[in-house]
Amino acid sequence: MSEELILLLAADAILLLHVLFVVFVVVGLALIYIGSWRSWAWVRNFWFRVLHLIGVGFVVLEVWVGMACPLTVWEMNLRSIAGDTTYSGAFIQYWLQTILYYEAPQWLFIVCYTLFGGLVLASWFIVPPNLHTRNKSLKK
Repeated sequence: MSEELILLLAADAILLLHVLFVVFVVVGLALIYIGSWRSWAWVRNFWFRVLHLIGVGFVVLEVWVGMACPLTVWEMNLRSIAGDTTYSGAFIQYWLQTILYYEAPQWLFIVCYTLFGGLVLASWFIVPPNLHTRNKSLKK
């Protein structure tokens, strides 16, 4: 296997990871609110909620300080080293990139990400996580 192919496969793996992160953040928030309405106990899992809040917080911080996403930077560096400057690759690669990367004014990203972050923060009060998820048999 050539070095270029390995680099492109690594870049594709990072792109997939990026998409999964976006799905976790976006779908996770929807599931928190839906799960509250449907009485799903797992949406109140403390560690799920902490990871979700940290993920969203990092994205909001990135946009406020004008920082490029590390996953995007890493993916683009690998593609550049491999000599790939276009996104005309495989089917999955094309669609994952089409979903993730779109152009809009920077202020719009700041507003949208900040509002989304606000919804996530609000979920901690509207659907508070259960802080007592530890094994209850330890409290004898």
